[in-house]
Amino acid sequence: MFESAPTLAKLRVRGVVVVRRVEDIIDLNYAGLVVATLFFALSVTPSLVPRDWMFQGLISGINAALGYGLGCVLEWLFRLWVRPRIPLGPPPTRVRYALKSAVLIVCALTAALMLVQSARWQREITALMGMVGTETAAYLRTGLLSLAVGAAVVAVYRTVREIVSFLARQLNRWVRVPRELAPSVGILVLVVLTVTLFNGVASRAFFAVANSAFSVRNDYTSPNAVQPQQPQRSGSPESLAPWDTLGFEGRWFVSHGPTASRIAAVTGKPALEPIRAYVGLESATEGVDQARLAVDELERTGAFDRAVIVVVTTTGTGWVNSMAAGSIEYMYGGDSAIVATQYSYLPSALSFLADRGKAMDAGRDLFDAVHERLSQRPAGQRPKLFVYGESLGSQGSEGAFDGVADLRAKVDGALWVGPPNSNRLWKQFVSRRDPGSREVEPVYADGLVVRFASDSDDLARPDTEWRAPRIAYLQHASDPIVWWSTDLIFSRPDWLSEPRGSDVSSQMRWSPFVTFWQVAADLTNAQGVSDGHGHRYGSLVMDAWAAIAQPPGWNPELAERVRFQLESAEEFERETK
Repeated sequence: MFESAPTLAKLRVRGVVVVRRVEDIIDLNYAGLVVATLFFALSVTPSLVPRDWMFQGLISGINAALGYGLGCVLEWLFRLWVRPRIPLGPPPTRVRYALKSAVLIVCALTAALMLVQSARWQREITALMGMVGTETAAYLRTGLLSLAVGAAVVAVYRTVREIVSFLARQLNRWVRVPRELAPSVGILVLVVLTVTLFNGVASRAFFAVANSAFSVRNDYTSPNAVQPQQPQRSGSPESLAPWDTLGFEGRWFVSHGPTASRIAAVTGKPALEPIRAYVGLESATEGVDQARLAVDELERTGAFDRAVIVVVTTTGTGWVNSMAAGSIEYMYGGDSAIVATQYSYLPSALSFLADRGKAMDAGRDLFDAVHERLSQRPAGQRPKLFVYGESLGSQGSEGAFDGVADLRAKVDGALWVGPPNSNRLWKQFVSRRDPGSREVEPVYADGLVVRFASDSDDLARPDTEWRAPRIAYLQHASDPIVWWSTDLIFSRPDWLSEPRGSDVSSQMRWSPFVTFWQVAADLTNAQGVSDGHGHRYGSLVMDAWAAIAQPPGWNPELAERVRFQLESAEEFERETK
């Protein structure tokens, strides 16, 4: 009995030694841990689209690491400016360790409670979108993954800190920079080198490597994409744009779509073979630009004698929405021509950063070339001219026009889907919307020319005349591509101040920086939802075309038959492409 007391005392001493060694290795900053927990808690609050545990773990881990860094800075400032003015000595060792233990326990409990609540929020969001929600037990894995990601980010930071210390020592040794100034000069040198590298060499190298990587996929041909034999398709033996130059997306586009026989079977009326003209990045030879080659393809196929021509500005990789193309072809019995060009190898997310200028140039060049050719025909012998763009493609398509007057003077209708918040014309229309209309469902100039829709019923609102040429934007309240903007950093957007959209969580709140980061993270998961939400517009595209193009003989029964065909084709594309 008397020997147990010394034994317990030895164990306590050894425990303290072990804890101190662990602290020395981990070098845990408890103020940083508190702020990291706060950032973690904010990162699991509701955003626009649902997240699974793995995606949330990555986002929350990065968020927590940022909070940890901020907490370390605040603790350093406290020790530098506040602590010397407090006339109290350091607390006893036992008190200090008790406080540290309390911080650890409170932070762990806070994180666990926030994850439980976050699982409930995620189930609310998925229910709004008609999706299956996550289980709380499964969602708790987010915490472990976030811890691992956050630790990795902090480790990278500490490596950079060691580099700065090394630079400071070298500056002090070789350049004779005073010891007090050496760390600051070291940081400055590292920042200048990093900024110069990433603004110049690194950024160019990154996008060069990305282009090279994605060009490999561009050269790949899906087993379900077969060279067309109909002369009405680019890539056919008669085409001016050879099959192997169209790129991955171009080859898929021209090898699929409804044929004349399929259109006739669905509509019950004779049909023509639809024209699909496409020019890839490798299609244009020296001295012939893509837009001119595309117009030559239209000439070759007799497109200027068709009822309608649709000029499509593609997304980054050259993708054309099969729903948008097929809708027009069914509506006009194949008496149509659709033309598009590829301007990048990169997917839209990277194209948005690197190729926005290319998208604008491609949209303007193609439209101007087609419009110029049409203008040479007598007024009564011109097909209807429509423009279409989705996501980054809508921004490129908008680039062909100076404003609404220029747009109405040149086209017979425009459909733009999921426009980025930086779209120039879209922003003008939304910012000048009629008083009383919400940002998620704006009404511009009483809906006389421009309308916004998140479902088919919106196309009929307001209950006033919709004059031709009709212009429509499709935008969901839960589409992060539409609502992401740097303005979210410092200002609350109208779409969160006003009554929100039907598929946006009632618990979503705006916070400086946090909302910007949350919506930015949502961009990568914008299509991971069901149709009718996020960046998935489905057959709403067909309904919008029916309203804009006003095809002859269109009726609800025919619309449903066509919808079934288009949705089946879209599902086939998702599964086999």
